[in-house]
Amino acid sequence: MSVTAKTLPLHHPLRYRTIFLSDIHLGFKGCQADFLLDFLNATDSDTLYLVGDIFDGWEMKKKSYWPASHQQVVNAILSKAAAGTRVVYTPGNHDESARHYRGHRFDNIEIRDTAVHETADGRRLLVLHGDQFDTIVQCSPWLSKVGSSMYGHLLRLNRLINFLRSLLGLPYWSIAAHLKHKVKNVMSYIGRFEEAVVNSARAQKVNGVVCGHIHKAEIARFGDTLYCNTGDWVESCTAMVEGHNGELQILRWTEQAQCHRDEVLLAGR
Repeated sequence: MSVTAKTLPLHHPLRYRTIFLSDIHLGFKGCQADFLLDFLNATDSDTLYLVGDIFDGWEMKKKSYWPASHQQVVNAILSKAAAGTRVVYTPGNHDESARHYRGHRFDNIEIRDTAVHETADGRRLLVLHGDQFDTIVQCSPWLSKVGSSMYGHLLRLNRLINFLRSLLGLPYWSIAAHLKHKVKNVMSYIGRFEEAVVNSARAQKVNGVVCGHIHKAEIARFGDTLYCNTGDWVESCTAMVEGHNGELQILRWTEQAQCHRDEVLLAGR
């Protein structure tokens, strides 16, 4: 049971210098593959960064789940690579098995632990998933997997809520994202995570960092260091994009898709 997105025409793509995606969680029922496929069909870029947790190995070990929409997402990414898009994949904790292939290149797809991206305006950004700075994952993988299971139950509830909202003509809404902003302990954890990631960027003498992992899209400045989190495709359906002038922005696709669809319709008149 899921809320689906309408496919956009392919002949009017939104063009960016760089697109950053993370926390897609293919193989997990909570993955919003329809929204993501819509996004991939509606956008184009010179470089595409896959910033970890693209596949959900934890869920797939428990139960086989691979619908056609998930394969279509993979096919769309492979098609972009075949067409000349440079794809850089920095695996996370849910797809950590891909780290065995770090340093390898498969046609136009590179697999790395970390990467450094230089924006059009000359800023150097460290790109990595971010689980390296999650003390729960590092100190107690078992506890982290228990939390992941509870999170899965919350996302199943989220799908039910949004199915009912769609029947009422209401837009997509994430209960998990809402709770993140309300629960004090979660906000404290997010703050500690952001601080750790920013300190790592400073130690490597870059201008900022791009990560995922905590499913909270944000672009913020911590002193002289830029912090960018791409968000996810199970709750908020967000991506970070870089324009050809180096400007960075978060796209919230559940909102942006309708705006782009309206522009396409107007252009076709």
